[in-house]
Amino acid sequence: MEEARPDDTRGPCAGYTVLEFGTMVSGPMAGQNLGDLGANVIKVEPIMGDTARWTGPPERDGINGFFSQFNRNKRAICVDMKSQEGIDIVRKLALSADVIICNYRPGVAERLGFGYESLREQNPGLIFVLVSGFGADGPYCEQPAYDLVVQGMAGTMPTQGNAGPPQMIRSVIADKTAAITAASAALAALLARERNGGTGQMVHVPMINAYAQIALPDILTGETFRPVKPAEKFLPDIFHVWTCKDGYLVGMPIEDKQYANLCKALGREDLAKDERFAQLGDRLKNINEMITLLDGEFSNRPWRETLAALKEHDVPFAPVYNVEDFMGDPQVQHNRTVFDADDPRGGTTRFIRYPGVFEKTPATLRRHPPRYGEHTDEILGEAGYSERDIEALRQSQAVA
Repeated sequence: MEEARPDDTRGPCAGYTVLEFGTMVSGPMAGQNLGDLGANVIKVEPIMGDTARWTGPPERDGINGFFSQFNRNKRAICVDMKSQEGIDIVRKLALSADVIICNYRPGVAERLGFGYESLREQNPGLIFVLVSGFGADGPYCEQPAYDLVVQGMAGTMPTQGNAGPPQMIRSVIADKTAAITAASAALAALLARERNGGTGQMVHVPMINAYAQIALPDILTGETFRPVKPAEKFLPDIFHVWTCKDGYLVGMPIEDKQYANLCKALGREDLAKDERFAQLGDRLKNINEMITLLDGEFSNRPWRETLAALKEHDVPFAPVYNVEDFMGDPQVQHNRTVFDADDPRGGTTRFIRYPGVFEKTPATLRRHPPRYGEHTDEILGEAGYSERDIEALRQSQAVA
């Protein structure tokens, strides 16, 4: 991911303006993705600020690590959205926006005075993307939802727990999934607007839907064809961690050639001829027996030596890294998957890059995460407010 000046917008979303009413993860990460792609993202925060600003250490110059990972490539303005002056500011900004990303509960934007229906007449091209726990309607639409709630309901925790108690993925995976879905939905809606005479639309992104799309397709293998015959519900457990003498490896021979080559790499060509494992269908039916036999081979070998032999035979295996190992991996470093960037205001910040690599319109890092209210004056000035107007707004505490 390239570093560039704030005004150097070469990405595919250059020229679009996005207002983000986002807190914590799902809204902010969606806004960040569009900012990475070149959009002019304005983060509109309440006077108290995004809750993520106060979510723990480490801190540097009034900003913490958690907030920093979801809020680059944005400018920030703090507005009292419970005051008429504040709502007037929000509406003025919204009338020149292409996209609004919001992860407030359904109905909150409407009650505050900047719901989609109240904006569309004056800004017919507006795309309003609302991320919520469960959707715009239905029995749970007004219930609050966080990542843990969605993980619990999605049906995946028993699978994660395997034979033990249900387990969560120890990451805010449902929030991040909703964020990526919201950014994708915004891009799709922009494309639809381009093809349909410039008309925008309302887009709902329920977290429960977004996470289900990511987490459930393979788990639903046995539920695909209806009605389900109980004997046909079978999903082999391919998520095995191989224990070596001094570490761990992950991988599974899917193709027949891969299995044969794995046996060669381990010096067990006899297992390649075993009728229980020679073909994919048979391996999946007898996967527990295969794992038991191969476990004995892996347990006697150092992981580096074993991995080298597997790579030599073109078998897709990998070591089990911790985060430090991952960041030190030569391919990760070559890709700049994790990169450090000097903040013009002082210090160095480590980021995860935008994943797509564009030949002609690269994603760029143009702005480090904004401090609280850092760009309030700048944004208001661009919206047509004079210095006197801005000072009056500050005096009335409509902005910070």
